[in-house]
Amino acid sequence: MILLCGIPTEAPLQLVQAEAERSGVPCVVFNQREAQHWDIHLQVENGAVRGSLRSGGSEWPLQAFSGVYVRLMDVRDLPESETRRRIPVDPAALRKSQLLHATLSDWLEVADCRVMNRHRAMQSNMSKPYQAQLIRRAGFLIPPTLITNDPHEVRAFLRLHRRIVYKSVSSVRSVVHVLDGPKLAELPKVRNLPTQFQRFVPGTNVRVHVAGQEVFATEIRTTATDYRYAGDEGLEVEMAPVTLPPEIAARCISLSHALDLPLCGIDLKRTPDGAYYCFEANPSPAYSYYQQHTGQDIAGAIVRYLGATAERHSDATAGVQTMGWGDAGTDPRELVRNQRDGPLP
Repeated sequence: MILLCGIPTEAPLQLVQAEAERSGVPCVVFNQREAQHWDIHLQVENGAVRGSLRSGGSEWPLQAFSGVYVRLMDVRDLPESETRRRIPVDPAALRKSQLLHATLSDWLEVADCRVMNRHRAMQSNMSKPYQAQLIRRAGFLIPPTLITNDPHEVRAFLRLHRRIVYKSVSSVRSVVHVLDGPKLAELPKVRNLPTQFQRFVPGTNVRVHVAGQEVFATEIRTTATDYRYAGDEGLEVEMAPVTLPPEIAARCISLSHALDLPLCGIDLKRTPDGAYYCFEANPSPAYSYYQQHTGQDIAGAIVRYLGATAERHSDATAGVQTMGWGDAGTDPRELVRNQRDGPLP
């Protein structure tokens, strides 16, 4: 049995629920917009965390869940918690929702099951410069990068690399722009906020989703600098499944292991000479956008991973028992599972 946490009408969670039902995998959906109607009980016995989740007269032991898919909004941003819109909020219901979310989050950090993904692991995305070091350590190329609030340094960087792009340093989503024309005239504004500048990498965008031990790669063809916002520029986007070179697929799995993110979206770019650069690893990817365009079975991989049994092992770093999702002694090449090609030879 698996637990799905989030808003059921959101596409990523909706697809996982539909796939679980199609596959005959029992699942429980915690709708966080109805948190005031749920209860959670936790207790520690002999170093083990046990408890239950209850709603509507039903109760589920937490230890009965083989895995949890987590796609939770910040409780402060839920419509039921929103006070800035001057919508009447029930203080008691709001307080219960906040406490339940806090307790659920605490349990997810120490849960003795597979979790996609634990909050502590998702923190690597809070700083792109920090995450870039982990990406490089996993063997990927990263573009020459400058982080600064000094316009003179930016101009020197531009003279050196001729064409550069800029983006947010934090996890806050930002549109990637080329620094040229009118944007150059606004460069003095950078004094107000340190910004990340990178050499522009020519080539084809490739979005990779790692789900457990399965890899799904999508090739994106567009003339837009940031394909996510191509529609805003009136530009077209074409997507198609693509098979990665074995060593790149293995490197993606290695990166997901290094980040402790059994589910992640990895942004790559393949240059005309066949090199692969990595820009970022998203710890809560909206994979549904890619699945709906390509038919790749990413939701199925999530269900297969969360619904599978695995040997428990001791996580010495966290000091808790966790569910293993890969043998550290296994060659990453042996973990690659491509939906189109099957296991590597």
